Amino acid sequence: MAHAAPATQNLVAFSRSFRRLQVSEALQNTQCLAPRLTRSYATHTKLPGASPTNEAVALPSTSRTTKSAAASKPEPPSAGKFHPPVLTTLYSWPSMEPTSYKSYRYHHLNLPIRKDILHRAVVFEGDATRQGTASTKHRTQVHGSARKLRPQKGTGRARLSDKKSPMLRGGGVAHGPHPRDFATDLPSKVYDLAYRTALSYRYKKGELIVLRNEVKLDSNQGPRWLHNFFESHGWGKGNGRTLLVAQAPASGRFDKNGNELLDTKDHLIEAMEQVGEHGEAQYVHDVDVKDLLAFGRIVIEGKALDQILRERSKDMTI
Repeated sequence: MAHAAPATQNLVAFSRSFRRLQVSEALQNTQCLAPRLTRSYATHTKLPGASPTNEAVALPSTSRTTKSAAASKPEPPSAGKFHPPVLTTLYSWPSMEPTSYKSYRYHHLNLPIRKDILHRAVVFEGDATRQGTASTKHRTQVHGSARKLRPQKGTGRARLSDKKSPMLRGGGVAHGPHPRDFATDLPSKVYDLAYRTALSYRYKKGELIVLRNEVKLDSNQGPRWLHNFFESHGWGKGNGRTLLVAQAPASGRFDKNGNELLDTKDHLIEAMEQVGEHGEAQYVHDVDVKDLLAFGRIVIEGKALDQILRERSKDMTI
């Protein structure tokens, strides 16, 4: 009996410690189910109380949690945006009959109109074409004697030095113009964006005509034929001038005598110069943004358009 009392005390102590362990585990599970709120930049929130009478917060099902989280999560600006390709009709020269279709990217022929970008590109091109050759002579560059014409004082007239003074006829020019470069800077990516924006503007208005074959004239076709061609299609000067864009021909073609052969496209360029009231013909490397906006419509070869879009896509990241 003497040894039974300590054993009983040990059993009671063990049962009490086991109960405390169960209670602590229940409290830990209850705190894990509750949302843990910590300090934020605006408020300071305490954790839920660790009382054994607190009820556990029931978690919703996994599918509902996923749907609610997906609904509350903000969608990124670029997500869900799909730009469909642009479908373009290809025509045959010179019958101008539709033959097939070809798709282009949205960022090539369907860009929104940006007047600010187009204005910057046109100003950039205009500044680059200014000659800046105006030149005048300073008084140090004018030929003549350096002798003072009259005394400084005593004559009652204005002070005057030599005959090269800007106040005299034949003298130098004060603050006159000198040769300079008027060219300004414009990032190439901005210029490429303006180029494709101008093409998109023409496409949206239905004034971009893409050809399946090459633009060229036969030997029996000349300025008179071009005049009748523009008049019959309604592309003459009364309906807006037309710009013909062709791919540059291969150079270095010579005959037996060493004379360079005239390409059919060169014949087209010369013939269009004689009917300039109806339009103009240019090679693809000579066309700029102002040309795409100044004419009433653009008739361009498919290969020339592909070359333009390939060279004017440096600003595209995808």
